[in-house]
Amino acid sequence: MPIDRPRSADPGEELIRDRHRRAAAITIAFANDSDRAELYAARHEVYAVELGQHPPNPTGSLSDSLDNFNVYIKATVADRIVGFVSVTPPGRKYSVDKYFAREDFPFSFDATLYEVRLLTVLPSHRRGVVASLLMYAALRWIETQGGSQIVAIGRQEILSLYRKAGLRSLGRIVKSGAVTYELLTATVSEIRERAEHLQHSLRWLESRAQWRLDIPFQHKPACSHGGAFFDAIGNDFRHLERIREIISADVLDAWFPPSPLVISAVGEHLAFLLRTSPPTDCAGLIEAIARARNIPADCVVPAAGSSELIFLAFREWLTHKSRVLILDPSYGEYFHVTERIVGCRVDRLPLRRDELYALSLTSLEAQLSTEAYDLAVIVNPNSPTGRHVARRKLERVLARIPIRTRIWIDETYVEYAGLGESLDKVKTWLFASPCQRSTPCPALEPHTSVRRQRLPVLSEESRRLGRSACLHKWLPLKPWTILTTMDSAIRKLTKCAKR
Repeated sequence: MPIDRPRSADPGEELIRDRHRRAAAITIAFANDSDRAELYAARHEVYAVELGQHPPNPTGSLSDSLDNFNVYIKATVADRIVGFVSVTPPGRKYSVDKYFAREDFPFSFDATLYEVRLLTVLPSHRRGVVASLLMYAALRWIETQGGSQIVAIGRQEILSLYRKAGLRSLGRIVKSGAVTYELLTATVSEIRERAEHLQHSLRWLESRAQWRLDIPFQHKPACSHGGAFFDAIGNDFRHLERIREIISADVLDAWFPPSPLVISAVGEHLAFLLRTSPPTDCAGLIEAIARARNIPADCVVPAAGSSELIFLAFREWLTHKSRVLILDPSYGEYFHVTERIVGCRVDRLPLRRDELYALSLTSLEAQLSTEAYDLAVIVNPNSPTGRHVARRKLERVLARIPIRTRIWIDETYVEYAGLGESLDKVKTWLFASPCQRSTPCPALEPHTSVRRQRLPVLSEESRRLGRSACLHKWLPLKPWTILTTMDSAIRKLTKCAKR
């Protein structure tokens, strides 16, 4: 049961205490070039003067050739460095190369191998959590960079810290000056599995730090996409007879029957559609959508689902240095890809329950105008709240935001707000919008399983791209994106919509 800590009756006193707590907090951040002199001086003080690994030198500074490309993470208190760790990325030499032959390692020295080295805490902070924070920061950074294997040499006196993090000894010992090191390694997946069992400790650790790295402190699990009803039906569709007893309520599943136009278009040539591969580049489908939506075909990118568009576009446009604004609550895939896959710095614009989750356009405009965002995501109508902002009101706000910010408007459910509420005719902003819906189409091929026949479309005014007049030329479209049955059904619907 949570225990309330006694608080001061004087708000001013409590504010002063809070300021002191924040001032004493440990800040974890990447070191920059201006920090190097202080880092090298600290290395000399610890490894030359204190530990005797290297002889002291008159410059009072210690560095090596690996520092030209190593990444340093620093811990500071009141803007003074109290600890650091260095990470050697793949592609060049590692410090372990000085002591061991590569053929003696039980893993390959490939593009996924990272080295953690020089885990150092200055004497004034060795009894605290600085070492743990630095080790965890190094491991998180390696994880977000796509590393799969970690190697390190740890001083024997602090091997317990490495082991707690999940590294294991390879039984190889080397002495450098007066310091004895032990060779350690672990896979990133092993460290991630161990971290999953230490969530309470990690939350406590997070509370002790001001995390200034441009990666999330915690690794988040994959975004849930439902599918629980398949536990009853079977992933192999073994018990399809149970569909009459099960309510399928996933985000991709329709709650209304298929359009008669879809049944007609697919059923008329069903055998041919099931045995035939779809057009490789979706050219005919793109033209049909462009005509129905009255937008240039060069500005249309179809995909197998909105999640595919999100994965396709965001990983092309964003990096771990990007800043993103997302409504909260909103469709979870956006948080998953920006925070957990790309590692962006994500800000949330809260939608309050006591305001019925309505989006304040004043707050939205103020946030976009004062902060340098690379991308802002607006789901309209919003999912899961169902709240909608009228097109004309949203247009006026978007017309005033800085040109530096790309706007992604997800109009998955815009038909329920009215056919005139889509921004696709405006073509000033990026949007993700589905074509007319059609629903489940039974098929025999494994890749056409019983799924909702819904087609998200990506469109953007080419002048905003600054790269090419054709959106699909720089967002690589994989071949056979849309199923033959879906292609046929969507074309039928777009023809009818055009009438």
